[in-house]
Amino acid sequence: MKWILKLTALLTVVLLSGCSFLQEVNSTLEYANEAKDYMNEAAAFAEEAPALAEKAAGSVQAREDLKQSLLDMKEEIQTFKEIEAPGAAQDAHSQLIKYSESLESGIDSALQQVENGEYTLQMLEDSEMMRNINEMKQILDQIEQLGS
Repeated sequence: MKWILKLTALLTVVLLSGCSFLQEVNSTLEYANEAKDYMNEAAAFAEEAPALAEKAAGSVQAREDLKQSLLDMKEEIQTFKEIEAPGAAQDAHSQLIKYSESLESGIDSALQQVENGEYTLQMLEDSEMMRNINEMKQILDQIEQLGS
């Protein structure tokens, strides 16, 4: 009888640790997908923003479109910052948060410039926002490797 209890206890421990492992894998894959979605949004922003900035110099509507694009990206950043990363992605997530905070600071600066009517395409191209998005893309490659 003791043998059966010991075997049952051992099987329970093995099953629970296996479930924990599967849960960690699922959590990592889910995080990788969320990070990829976030980076796709950042990449779309990086592609769209220069055209909006160029048009913003001569059009009130284009300036409003640029402002809305900046606000939308800022909201994406806030949403991503609230995600909890699994242990395997903790380092990459910390780097993404660092770049995201810098990107957010650049967006705040750009929003101020748009409000003051001082925003130009050259300012956008020279800003840290675009460099941060490129750095974030490299980190995404690392996260995608976790998911495979």
